[in-house]
Amino acid sequence: MARTVPPGGRSRWLALLVLCAGMLMIVLDATIVNVALPSIQRDLGFSQSSLAWVVNAYLIPFGGLLLLAGRLGDLVGRKRIFIGGLAVFTAASLLCGVSGSQGMLIAARLVQGVGGAMTSTVILGVIVTMFPEPRDQARAIGVFSFTAAAGGSIGLLAGGVFTQAVNWHWIFFVNLPIGIAAGVLAARLLDSDRGIGLGQGADVAGAVLVTAALMLGVYTIVEARDYGWGSAHTLGLGAVAVLLLAGFLVRQATASNPLLPLDLFRSRNVSGANLVQVLMVAGMFGMFFLGALYLQRVLGYDPMQIGLAFMPVAIAIGTLSFRFSARLNLRFGARAVLLAGLTLIAAGLAIFARAPMAATYAVDILPAMVLLGVGGGLSFPAVMTLGMSGATASDSGLISGLVNTTAQVGGSLGLAVLATLATSRTDHLLAAGQSPAGALTDGYRLAFGVGVGLVATAIVVAATVLRSETAEREDGAGEGEEEAAAA
Repeated sequence: MARTVPPGGRSRWLALLVLCAGMLMIVLDATIVNVALPSIQRDLGFSQSSLAWVVNAYLIPFGGLLLLAGRLGDLVGRKRIFIGGLAVFTAASLLCGVSGSQGMLIAARLVQGVGGAMTSTVILGVIVTMFPEPRDQARAIGVFSFTAAAGGSIGLLAGGVFTQAVNWHWIFFVNLPIGIAAGVLAARLLDSDRGIGLGQGADVAGAVLVTAALMLGVYTIVEARDYGWGSAHTLGLGAVAVLLLAGFLVRQATASNPLLPLDLFRSRNVSGANLVQVLMVAGMFGMFFLGALYLQRVLGYDPMQIGLAFMPVAIAIGTLSFRFSARLNLRFGARAVLLAGLTLIAAGLAIFARAPMAATYAVDILPAMVLLGVGGGLSFPAVMTLGMSGATASDSGLISGLVNTTAQVGGSLGLAVLATLATSRTDHLLAAGQSPAGALTDGYRLAFGVGVGLVATAIVVAATVLRSETAEREDGAGEGEEEAAAA
C-alpha cells in the first residue's frame, strides 16, 4: 500500500515547500518573459501580433494538457507526474535559452508548456489531500498563492536585471538550478502514491479534442488581424474550433472514463469559480502583456524600469496571500472575499484604460498597480478555494487540473483577443494619420477597457452563481443522501 503524508507533523509542510518550489519556477518563467518581450521582439524580429506567440506557444499546450496531466496524476501517481514535468520543463528552458530564431524559440516554448502542465497540475490536488482540515487547507493555499506572487516579484525584477545587464537568453537559464534542485528535493521528500491505475483510462481522445480546439481558437483570433473578423478564413477556422470543443463535450458525456466528468459541474461553486477565473485571468493577463509594451513603447521604460513598475502588483498579492487571505476567507467566506477582490481588479484596470500618452508613474500607473495587486491577493486564494471545493483523494488531481486549466484558458484566449484588438485599433489610427505614440496608446487603452468588461462580467457571475461554503456543503450532503436512498 502507498505511503501517505501523515495528517500532522512537519513532513507535510516540508512537502508543501517542495511543491511550491516547483510552482515558483513556473511563475518565475512567465513573469520574466513578460518583461523581456520588447527585447525578444527587437532581437528576433517579431511583429507585435506574432510576439503574442512567444506567450501563447507556452499557454496553449499548458492549458490544453492540464486536464490530461491531472488525470494521469490520479492514475499513475502525482509524484511521478510532478517530477517528470520538472525534467521536461527544465530541459525545454535550456532550449529556449539557446534559441537564435523565432521558430526555435516558439518550438521550445511549446515543450515548456507540456512540462509546465505536468508540474503544476497536481500541486493543488496534493495540497487539498494533505491538508483536509479547513484552517490548515486555507493556510496551505495561502502559502501556495504567496509563492506564486513571490515568483512574480522575483521574475519581474530578475527579468529586468538579466535583460538589461546581460541579454534575454538568461531569463530562461535561471530555471535550470531551480528545476534541478526542486527535482532532487521532490524525489527525497514527497511521499510516493501509486494512483488508482491506468485501467481507469486517461481519455487521450478527449485531451486531443480540447487541445486542438484551444490551439485553433487562439490561432484564429490572432490571425483575424490580417484576414479580418468577418472573413471566410476567420469564420471557417472559428467554426472548426467550436466543433472540436463540441466534440470534446460529447466525448465527455459518452466516454466510460472521461477526461472531465461533466457531473463535476453540478456544483455551483465549482462551475462558477472556474468561469470566474477564466474571465478574471483574461482581463488581468492582457494587462501584464500589453502593459509591459505600453511602458516600453509609449513611455520609454527600459527592462529594469518595467520590472520595478510592476513590483507593487506582485508584492501586494504576495503579502495578502501569505498573511491575510486565509484569515479573511475563514472570517467572511471565500465568496465575499472574491467579490471584494474582483471589484478592486476592475478599478485598477479602469485606471489603466485611461492612461495618457505622457503618463506619470506615481499619478497614472502606481494606483492601478496597487489596486490590481490587492485585488489579486484577495481573489486568487478565494477562487482556488471555491474551485477545489468537494475534491476527494481520487479526483483531486483532476479538479486541480481543471482549476489550472481555466486559468490558462483565460490567459491564452484573453491575451489573443486583447492583443489583436489593440493591434487592429493601432493600425487603423496609424492609417488615419495619428502619431505612432498616440495610436499605440489608444490601442492599449481599448484592450484595458475590454479587460474591465471581462472582470465586471466575472463580478456578476460571482454574485449570482456562487454560494457560501455552508450552503454548498448542505446541498452536497442532501444530494448524497438522495443518491443513497435511490440506490
